[in-house]
Amino acid sequence: MKKILFVEDDPTLGFVVKDHLALEGYEIEWIKDGQTAFEVFEKKGFDLCIFDVMLPKLDGFELAKKVRNQDKQIPIIFLTAKSLQEDRLHALRIGADDYLTKPFSIEELVLKIEVFLRRSSVTQMESSQKNTLKDSTTNIGSYIFDAHNLSLFSPSQKKHSLTSREAELLELFCKNKEQVLRREFILTELWGDDDYFSSKSMDVYISRLRKLLKSEPDVQIINIHGIMMIALQ
Repeated sequence: MKKILFVEDDPTLGFVVKDHLALEGYEIEWIKDGQTAFEVFEKKGFDLCIFDVMLPKLDGFELAKKVRNQDKQIPIIFLTAKSLQEDRLHALRIGADDYLTKPFSIEELVLKIEVFLRRSSVTQMESSQKNTLKDSTTNIGSYIFDAHNLSLFSPSQKKHSLTSREAELLELFCKNKEQVLRREFILTELWGDDDYFSSKSMDVYISRLRKLLKSEPDVQIINIHGIMMIALQ
């Protein structure tokens, strides 16, 4: 049974989400404040996290940062206020894998959970089959990209941890190097749709990838009037 850390201080929403996810077969640890949630996270193992942004004692952003310092790969889904676009973008910048705006559909939340848990399981299975770093890596200029372990290594061997979405995006570019990819194709391929908020999310991930690769002159992610491509040498 997959274990989910759910942090939400609204008692009504918390009860509804916990009850529905339990009916879906998940083991739910529902915590109402960020500080207690992190203490529980340190003591127990979880497969996925769902964090509200506005939490007492420790807000969802700071909680996510602490969790990311402990576990670079666990999927994190944020729950954000519908009107606060900056919350959504900030959540992605600090390592969240996805977000839902309130009010949201329980069915949509369940689908996102299923997607991330499935990807996480595949990553763990594939990683366990790799005996060496070389077996699961791609050269990007002088960088080494380990898609299975969500890692990018600089020429100095400094490790940069990636979110699952960042790794998926970079892997898609690597498979289509020096090819022109339309934004609509990328969004549909990775997000399942090409709506406004998915497009904004993609821009955040691409911005971070550019920063990670900026010291490599032979690698460029180029935006051409709404068309995206990566040039690898």
